[in-house]
Amino acid sequence: MKIIMQFLFVFYFFIYSNFVWAQGLSIASWNIERLGHGSNKNYESLGIVGSHFDFIAIQEAMTVQGLELLKNALEQATRSSWDMMYSHPIGRGSYKEKYAFIWREESVAYESGAVVYLDRYDLYAREPYSARFIDLTTGEPFVAATVHIVFGRSVGDRTPEINELAEYWSWLHETYDDTPVLLLGDFNLPPTHAAWQPLLDRGAIPLITQGATTLSSIDGRYANLYDNVFIDESNTIGVSSSGILRFPELLGWTHEQARAYVSDHAPVFVLTHGAGLHLIEEVSITPQPSPGEKRVLREGPIIGNRNSMIAHRPDCPSYDAVAERNRVPFSTLSEALESGFRLAENCP
Repeated sequence: MKIIMQFLFVFYFFIYSNFVWAQGLSIASWNIERLGHGSNKNYESLGIVGSHFDFIAIQEAMTVQGLELLKNALEQATRSSWDMMYSHPIGRGSYKEKYAFIWREESVAYESGAVVYLDRYDLYAREPYSARFIDLTTGEPFVAATVHIVFGRSVGDRTPEINELAEYWSWLHETYDDTPVLLLGDFNLPPTHAAWQPLLDRGAIPLITQGATTLSSIDGRYANLYDNVFIDESNTIGVSSSGILRFPELLGWTHEQARAYVSDHAPVFVLTHGAGLHLIEEVSITPQPSPGEKRVLREGPIIGNRNSMIAHRPDCPSYDAVAERNRVPFSTLSEALESGFRLAENCP
């Protein structure tokens, strides 16, 4: 009888807690272009893409409603409960965005220390956001910090913030003592640029060094390696692999469709302790806005009017009305907004 009871205990322990045996997390960083505002998102597809991960650091969240819709889409796609937290609107002038963290409740829990960095010298257009979490599969803590580096008019506008990340890196280690740190974000600069040297000298290393993360308008082609994840060179967090999730191929969409209804950035991710990406069944989603949203899909760059400092997407009514001599082209709306332009009010 005793042997039978021991067998049953082991059997039920395995059945009801086998998720503990699959240790490690899939952690992502994703610039979801103007989430909740300024573009008509297909939230079902956002949920499908995000369902591959346990934890996501998000840049360019514009509204709480957009984040709530994303959370609902993730729960629909995964049939699991998700939780999230987000910063207040951050930015200079009229352009502001939120940072957010969103995670599977079965895999991750918030512990403490959520804070927007106090930028003493006002070097950041959008100060970084960080918090400490617990990996429930291992019981180990980790710190996630996220930032969206200013794009500006040239690379020279970006390098002061990149240089300052070395001080921020030291601050993170002092603030969250003895806790592994991940710095995730859209850095608007490839990891090979010389401006990264101060951060590298502090013992940080980039995990994404091959490929590119921004979607060009040509299917299968990616333009820039701007998104990344940095960890300590000692790898105390146990990263086992990393990569880029090329979601247009996953959804079976063209790049124009993906840029219009999801994002112009692909998420980057790291896997810890030998974990893998969460796999889902093959999906088929029609590339169109979520219910209640309308958008005419046209090709073309963002056009800014240098006189009015107003930017127009290809689907805006006044897109073709901007005089040729006044046109300033941008690859993304974010670039236009960060260069001082504002979106035309008559855009859908």
